[in-house]
Amino acid sequence: MAVKPLPSMRRGGSTWPWPVRCKYQASAINWSMSRTRLPCSATRGSPPMDDKSRVFKELGLSALRKKIEDAVVRAETLGALELEEARRISIEEQIREYNLWDDPAKSNEILVKLAGSAKVVDALKDLTYKAEEAKLIIELANTSVVNYGLFKQAYEASVDISISLDHYEMSKLLNGLYDTQGASLVIESQDNDTFSKIWADRLLSMYMKWAEKQGRKGRIIEKCYCESAGIKSTTIEFEFEFAYGYLQGERGVHRMISSLDGSPFHEPGVAVVDVIPLFLDMGSDLLLDNEDVIISTNSLSENGDGQIESSVCVQHIPTGLSVRSSGERNYFANKIKALNRLKAKLLVIMSEQGVSSISSIWRDAIVDPWTQDTRMYMSHPYKLV
Repeated sequence: MAVKPLPSMRRGGSTWPWPVRCKYQASAINWSMSRTRLPCSATRGSPPMDDKSRVFKELGLSALRKKIEDAVVRAETLGALELEEARRISIEEQIREYNLWDDPAKSNEILVKLAGSAKVVDALKDLTYKAEEAKLIIELANTSVVNYGLFKQAYEASVDISISLDHYEMSKLLNGLYDTQGASLVIESQDNDTFSKIWADRLLSMYMKWAEKQGRKGRIIEKCYCESAGIKSTTIEFEFEFAYGYLQGERGVHRMISSLDGSPFHEPGVAVVDVIPLFLDMGSDLLLDNEDVIISTNSLSENGDGQIESSVCVQHIPTGLSVRSSGERNYFANKIKALNRLKAKLLVIMSEQGVSSISSIWRDAIVDPWTQDTRMYMSHPYKLV
């Protein structure tokens, strides 16, 4: 701190004594310090950070406890285990009364139902054990000092409970004939349209991300690239249960529309999606007449790796349906894959028309995916839910 220079120590030509001079210098320093003002600001008293952390943790534990209790109550009030056990017992009694050797097809159907029912019962038993475990952990956490590890364990169990219940409830909604099967999803772009080919590539990315969100994986087995941009067609296989039930509503035309400078809507992107059941446990036992099927090899095409591959096309003459396969290693494997897809499409059409044989299919009643509008999208900055 700077101190003002002291006045002259001399008086009447003589110097002041040393004690007087020291006393005068000390009084000058005190006067200078009294003239200096230090900046200061008044602060309000705030609670310690430990109290805030404790309050936040209590609020978090309260919300966490509520979520866990809701999951446990939902599991206890569902009452699905008793129903599924009664269903399994009924199927077992049916097997005892029925001679499995008389009708192998019917026997196979009954055994598949029994295996599915037993699987559901085991899943519900596991769900009940998890609910009891979460309930017991919460009771222990409430009777003792707060243990965050116990709450974390109970919350993880409640998350598993919610996921299992959602899966069970969805499986009851998807009760169609082939809803439990996997799915082959085919995307084709409109011919001679670069925007449609780019849009088909975006649809492919959307369905792959959807599978990742479901905790599953989709396998791209065919992908035909375009010279300019985008793809001409692609095929994805989802090899998990209820994939066809989830995706069968996606069949039809998907359009990407936009508006430029207030002009009327136009369609820069059009692609069609077709969904075919993918039998996971066993193949289809549907028999096709060789005279009704035309098998041909399409022109060679180049895939994304620069390799040349061929595709096998199978056409069913009575119905006019045609499918193709190009993702396998050789001609024979592509032929088998195409025939299986054709059989799956015929089974779906027979189920929709309520007929029991291929010869009873009404050709004019077959719905072409290109004539069925499924969903419309709008590009940025517009949004369409």
